[in-house]
Amino acid sequence: MNKPALWIAAGAIAVYLAFASFEEPDRPALKPEGERQSSPDFALKDVSGATVKLSDFRGKVVLLNFWASWCAPCREEIPWFTGFEQEYKDRGFTVLSVAFDERGWTTVTPYAQRAKINYPVLLGGEDLMTLYGGVDALPVTFLIDRNGRIARMHVGAAGKSTYRQEILDLLKAES
Repeated sequence: MNKPALWIAAGAIAVYLAFASFEEPDRPALKPEGERQSSPDFALKDVSGATVKLSDFRGKVVLLNFWASWCAPCREEIPWFTGFEQEYKDRGFTVLSVAFDERGWTTVTPYAQRAKINYPVLLGGEDLMTLYGGVDALPVTFLIDRNGRIARMHVGAAGKSTYRQEILDLLKAES
């Protein structure tokens, strides 16, 4: 095989592998209700300095997203989440995000404004990652049922239709 063909083949494999992580299953799988663990509660500050607790959202389906502004898959998901917030907020759903940027609000605030994030943005740290089982990669997204139990956890980016189906399944199951 000549060098240009080898480079093209290597490039094609790299593109395939990059997109393979976004492959979506036929049907998202939520944990059965009896197997769901309670989501750890936390109290964090939002951009205005107000304290927000996860338990404040009990009774709603919550998409809890751990992210950072430097994380490319995180940036990919944010427009989906703003759409979900707009589309499902009147059905007892909310997105709650926790940013893990080292420079804190200095980085997060301008990014959130540019991205037009329409849901609460909080700032997290190492202690929260430990509380949630030692999270060591971003993004990590938890779908939490109305009773505050984790119905699904995604490490890395999942597809938009996967999130949508899981949200709809939780909203339908608990309405």
